[in-house]
Amino acid sequence: MRASPGDRIVVQSDHVGGPVRDGEIVEVRHGDGTPPYVVRWSDSGHETLFYPGPDAEIHHAGTVSHISYGDPDVSR
Repeated sequence: MRASPGDRIVVQSDHVGGPVRDGEIVEVRHGDGTPPYVVRWSDSGHETLFYPGPDAEIHHAGTVSHISYGDPDVSR
């Protein structure tokens, strides 16, 4: 998984019908874009250091597609 500042991260709920959480990646800690990320969450405005799991997707700024964490064929 690779991201850049300005990308969005979306985390699916672990409960059926549960809320989806999303936020903006404001900082990437590694030069190659790998986690962890500092995320500003849209529901609270808080910024946290986040290590995405398999339920997280990156929506790259300026693109329509998204990438799931478990996608092994992703290179960016």
